[in-house]
Amino acid sequence: MRSRRVRTVRRLLALPVLAALLTGCGIRATEVPTDFGPAPSRVRCSLSEPDVSPQAARGLPVQVFLLCGSSLVAVDRTVRVPDGTADSGRRVLVAQGLLDQLAATPSPAEREAGYTTDVRGGMTVSGPRPLDPEDALRLSTAPGDLTSYALAQLVCTFSDSTAAEGDGSVVLGGPDGEPLRRYECTNDVRTRPGSTEPPSGEVAGS
Repeated sequence: MRSRRVRTVRRLLALPVLAALLTGCGIRATEVPTDFGPAPSRVRCSLSEPDVSPQAARGLPVQVFLLCGSSLVAVDRTVRVPDGTADSGRRVLVAQGLLDQLAATPSPAEREAGYTTDVRGGMTVSGPRPLDPEDALRLSTAPGDLTSYALAQLVCTFSDSTAAEGDGSVVLGGPDGEPLRRYECTNDVRTRPGSTEPPSGEVAGS
């Protein structure tokens, strides 16, 4: 009888050791249901499917910079420019189209992926005034009155388009004849638009 009790005790003591060995080998002794929450439906700042929203209607292919996470990310858009438009008028139409796209609410797929915009609707853009350089764009809201995010979105979007000279910069001013400034879209602006303002310099003679 005593030897049987000893064997029973030894078996009970061996069970935790066996369980530890099985776990160490990647084998679970029992299956316990676990719930780690739902799997993410989309990788943040990644659009795996083409955007078929009204924002992607037929027209001139362009890109605009939206906010995602803490950075600027380019997304595809189109703007309407009538055939036969003169170059000077074309620049302004493209700029206004880009501005409208920046102010528009991102598509459902973009919102799901984390895209937002800080550019508010109702803003307009016009071409140069007399004595302004021919590549100048004047906004109905002074650049200095925009948030750092909105200004970064505008500068990087305009400077990367036919609305500017294509050299990574754009000349912007406000509506009241204030001096024009040439703004640059740099890598720091694209990666930290909330804390890094676009470098700029006053345009001579404006």
